[in-house]
Amino acid sequence: MWSTLFENAKAGDYRALARCISLIENEANGYRELLQALPHAHTQNVIGITGAPGAGKSTLVDALIGELVKDNKKLAILCVDPSSPFNLGALLGDRVRMSEWYNHPGVFIRSLATRGSLGGLHPKIIEITDLLKACMFDYIIVETVGVGQSEVEIAGLADVTIVVVVPEAGDEVQTMKAGLMEIADVFVVNKADRPDADKFVSNLRLMLAPAFQQHTREIPIIKTIASEKRGIDELKQKTLLLLNSTSDNKRKFSLLAERAWQLIQQKRMKDMDKGELKQAIEAALKENNFRLYQFIEKF
Repeated sequence: MWSTLFENAKAGDYRALARCISLIENEANGYRELLQALPHAHTQNVIGITGAPGAGKSTLVDALIGELVKDNKKLAILCVDPSSPFNLGALLGDRVRMSEWYNHPGVFIRSLATRGSLGGLHPKIIEITDLLKACMFDYIIVETVGVGQSEVEIAGLADVTIVVVVPEAGDEVQTMKAGLMEIADVFVVNKADRPDADKFVSNLRLMLAPAFQQHTREIPIIKTIASEKRGIDELKQKTLLLLNSTSDNKRKFSLLAERAWQLIQQKRMKDMDKGELKQAIEAALKENNFRLYQFIEKF
């Protein structure tokens, strides 16, 4: 069953691809065999877009899709949304905001829920992205949920990471952890028609100066007005240039090691059940000699 779906997905059947993703998401029968059949992709085509809520990430993605479609590129978009507390499904649904591309033959859009993941991504995002790589998309765009400083996980997945900020985010940018500042391959100052945008860009350059010293190249800062599609062509050109020039083998090996580590961690935690853990703690507490760090050594 899974093999037929996979072959159809590779042939361009979006319904089959959607079912393959659901198979992986829900760990349904056959999903392990599907994952093991995925070839290692040598192409670098994953674009990560992250940033604080309200920065205009979805509007930016919508505009970027338009620029890439002009070049007859085949695109897959993964939009990671907050989870519903009731059914763990995607709460927002970026496909509504990107309705122009929903039925476009060259664009596949899928909303994913974080399902409690703290890094702004989906627990199975690595596996789903690898599936999309096997389906011969020219580019894969991953938009994170926008949870702020913990979004550094996207750097372990994307070949190029775009961090989106807005001019009035001055105080927020100043309090950014070094990790989020350092993962950016491109900074986008969206809504650049707002007051003090130029001053904000200048301040951002000053803040990034220490990071420039640690990179072999300067991190570009691009001003955009995504709602008017201004600055999007420059963003596309810079992003594609970075994708084509990324040849740091050490970085590739580090990213693969990070993905392998995440997958192994998931596998080893598979048999852990919070309900059973809670019962074991309750039983240990009744003995009046409970010590947390002694308790966890058993596991």
